[in-house]
Amino acid sequence: MSFLEEISKYDPKMVLERIEGKTAADVERAVHAERLRIDDFMALLSPAAQDFLEPMAARAHRVTTQRFGRNILLYAPLYLSNECVNGCRYCGFSAKNQVPRRTLGFDEIEREARVLHEQGFRHILLVTGESPKAVDNEFLAAAADRIRPMFSSVSIEVYPMDETGYRQMVAAGVDGLTIYQETYDRALYAEMHPFGKKRDFDFRLATPERGGAAGLRRIGIGSLLGLGNFRSEGFFTGLHALYLSRHYWRTQLSVSFPRIRPADGGFQPLNPVSDRHFVQLICALRLLLPDVGLVLSTRESAKLRDNLIPLGITQMSAGSCTAPGGYADKDHSTRQFAIDDDRTPEEVSRLIRAKGYEAVWKDWDSAFLKA
Repeated sequence: MSFLEEISKYDPKMVLERIEGKTAADVERAVHAERLRIDDFMALLSPAAQDFLEPMAARAHRVTTQRFGRNILLYAPLYLSNECVNGCRYCGFSAKNQVPRRTLGFDEIEREARVLHEQGFRHILLVTGESPKAVDNEFLAAAADRIRPMFSSVSIEVYPMDETGYRQMVAAGVDGLTIYQETYDRALYAEMHPFGKKRDFDFRLATPERGGAAGLRRIGIGSLLGLGNFRSEGFFTGLHALYLSRHYWRTQLSVSFPRIRPADGGFQPLNPVSDRHFVQLICALRLLLPDVGLVLSTRESAKLRDNLIPLGITQMSAGSCTAPGGYADKDHSTRQFAIDDDRTPEEVSRLIRAKGYEAVWKDWDSAFLKA
């Protein structure tokens, strides 16, 4: 059974009603459960759980240190292009926005990659909009092949591909895929994506499965916080992660928590997520998914990121730029969204060490497979 078939069993409105109906007794039972059931997870996402944030955070911390130690993996995004044919209402790259468009050439890509390599990064995420004329599979494969010698892990956050496309990426040295569903509410998804290939909800939802079948070693998922209600979106994100962990157990799974940030187009969150709710979501997903990596980007403020490190975070971006050419040329005019934590990678690394954790720049190398 595909995840599309599994998710069809749940109505988002009924899920939210069940979550909001959970009691303090349900939450207390869930906090102490050895392994969470779906009902327990719902309880941890409920309004009643707001009074249990401290015990949730304490257990999330214990679970994370048991499974991951005190290590925080650092990575950086490298934007190849901001050209896009989609009309996503919330994105600065939307085809409707009158912004400067740029696609890097291979020499420019290598120059950007070299800046990140010199800063210490060995895990890199290649990001693009969706524009087949500007960036296709062959372009991405060539870009990955060009920079691969500088990095132990190359991941992509680009348009969805079919399984053959992902096998092409694996052959070019790509080992990871990040793909956000944005929202698991089909009706809201249609409203947020009025035109473009991204409008196909089903094809996007099945993307992680195609990546797993193609042999990608890392897969990251998440919903864009600020679109749907965070409680139901968190529930479906957790459900999705459980499905992938059962069916693609050889693949390392991670969950990200992107909150909407200011971007060209001026979109405002439909359902803003407060910091307390953000913490609740992270703790709930950590307790549901003890072996899954949790990722925090520079969308969040330095202060909040610092405080969230002990609560289950295992991966963080640092020194990020969301515009093509932003590292070498310092040109931020074409950025996807504004970041909030603008500290340098070294400053983030020092802070991580000061909190008693280890900043990890490299935790994997394809050479391991050849040993």
